[in-house]
Amino acid sequence: MIKALLLIFGGGPVWDNVAQARRGLVFIFTIYLLPMLVIVGTVEGYGLKHWGKWQSSIEQIKNFTTREVAGYEAIQFLMAVTVILVCAQLVKIMAETFHGRHTYTQAFTVVAYGLSPLFLFHLLDALPLMNPWITWALGVVLSVSIIYQGLPRVMMPDPTHAFGLYLVSAIVLVLATFLERLFTAFYLSGTINFRHSFVSHMLGR
Repeated sequence: MIKALLLIFGGGPVWDNVAQARRGLVFIFTIYLLPMLVIVGTVEGYGLKHWGKWQSSIEQIKNFTTREVAGYEAIQFLMAVTVILVCAQLVKIMAETFHGRHTYTQAFTVVAYGLSPLFLFHLLDALPLMNPWITWALGVVLSVSIIYQGLPRVMMPDPTHAFGLYLVSAIVLVLATFLERLFTAFYLSGTINFRHSFVSHMLGR
């Protein structure tokens, strides 16, 4: 999480350190991404259980049960990981269309670190009256901003293709995270629930 803050306020120099470190996919996932997602999910889950969330469908604040929180956070975690893995593959594919030779680890590094602000802003979802679309909008704007500095440093595309690759990558990330937020926002607003989902059922058992 500290690295996420450094990327927001430090920009280019922090990305230079990330590029020079050349961390592997497993290292980034287990040492950086996984702890951040777990911490954010724990804080958000605490807020949902103890402070509740305003739901327009019932026009009041609803306090979630432990089972509901566990099911929701588990599904949100799986969706976040899926978005990162899929987007990394799409960024790699798009980079190859610009006649570049890039590894999946490079694309994963850009996506995992680039989406850090988006996950960081999920902490605000713990607040009862915070609209989930506001946290998504703030997070995605910052993510797109820092990816602009990080993508050319990590993937090192041809200068003539760098902006084009950044543009299509940003569009993919915005659309993918929008779809993920669509499901989670519907749940927080009471439009849908995961009470009878497979994950919730397994946690209940």
